[in-house]
This record gives sequence, C-alpha cells and structure tokens, in this order.
Amino acid sequence: MRSRLITFVAAGVVIAAVLAGCAAPQPDVEPEPTVSAPVHPQPAPSQDADSAPIEFSVGKAATAVGPEVIAYDAPEGAEVARFANPIASGAPLTFLVEASEGDWMRVKLPMRPNGSVGWIDAASVTVASLHYSLDVSTADRTVTLLKDNEPVETFAAAVGTGDTPTPVGSFYLTELLAPTNHGYGPYAYGISAFSDVLNSFGGGPGQIGMHGTDDSGSIGEAASHGCIRLSNEDITYLAETLPLGTPITIS
Repeated sequence: MRSRLITFVAAGVVIAAVLAGCAAPQPDVEPEPTVSAPVHPQPAPSQDADSAPIEFSVGKAATAVGPEVIAYDAPEGAEVARFANPIASGAPLTFLVEASEGDWMRVKLPMRPNGSVGWIDAASVTVASLHYSLDVSTADRTVTLLKDNEPVETFAAAVGTGDTPTPVGSFYLTELLAPTNHGYGPYAYGISAFSDVLNSFGGGPGQIGMHGTDDSGSIGEAASHGCIRLSNEDITYLAETLPLGTPITIS
C-alpha cells in the first residue's frame, strides 16, 4: 500500500540545487526552480534494537538525529566533511548505509566526487530497513522499481543528452520536494549524484534530480542536462512509495 505523504513545515523555501541540470538544453537558462516545503513519505525511522552488524538485502537508511553529522575517512579517522541537518531544502539529512563496524557506519555521502563514502558515528543517526530500490538504464531510457530485489514496474524516462549525460554509478535519494514553478511536475527527488559536466547550473551545484515534467514528449528521449524525467503520474506514484535513502543505480 502506498504510504501517505507527510509534509514538513517550511516556508518560503527556494531551491536551485536539486533541480539544477533538469531542463532541456536550450540557449537561455530557465528560471531557478522554486519549491514548496519538502515532503517525506514515511515517519522518521527508528533505531535498530541491537548493535549487531547490519545484514543487507536492499539496504538501510540512516537519518540524522542532531543538527550535524561529521563523516570521517575511517572509524576514529580524519574528518572528511560535515553535513547540516536538516539540509538546505529543509529535508532531513539522510545517508545510505553500506556497512557497520562496532559503533561506526560506512555510508554513501551526498557530495562530489560521485561515489564518495565516509564513516559516521552510529549514535548520530537512526536506521531503518529499505525494501525498494531503483535501476535506471540510460541506454533504454527506463527506470525500474524493485521491491526486495524483485522488479515491480518499469517506467519510461528521459535522461541526459550526449553532451550532458546522466552520471552513472550507485547513489540514493536524498530529498523529496514539491516544485511550485512550471516545468518540473508535482514532485522532484534529489539524488546523491552530481553532473560530470556541469559544476554549476541555475544557481545550484549541478546536483542530479528525478522529477516529473510538463513536456511529456521528452519522455523516452535523451533530453535533459542530466536529470531523470518521468511522467507526472509515475513520479507521483514513486513519491507515495519511496522513502529517502532508497538506492538508485544508474547505468
């Protein structure tokens, strides 16, 4: 059953970062996208009952419990980066857990370069099991939804052009927004991936998103600056289904 969206209270949020690179290439840069409050499809996850090593099928999401999480290059190692909670859009700071070791977790980091990982203190987050994942094929221009590693449904998608390709690799969903300006559909997920070509776009850092579109004719084409476009019906279905932290593999 699709879970009910829970809206976080945030006013006047203006975000360019998440939707940077989503527009179709054209001579003029589109206006920076504005969004309403971030939305999150599930209540905050609860901490696992024990500290035993995490067993993975699809994976686990880690949600920050304090105002900041520090990532290190190893347990008790050197600092890699600091991440504020909530993030700039107002969404809760979320990581995808790769492994655990005692009081530490190795997580994917939402930063450049793509594929960055770090170790965080397990006490700084709560964790919850993930049952859904996404596989994106840039060759077939499709997004496949899987539950417990079994395909559920495949959606036609638009991906980046040859000059501004959608980056490939293993990432996760970092935030869910409801755009209020024209062109981006009813929902937009931020992804922990950044363009390999655009270091900045539309006022943001070139972060890749997955969102709806008012240009339905672009679905199935190589048409964006790197973002993944779905029909408004399909992105709404996913927004009602996928929690933050959901793994997304792009090939």
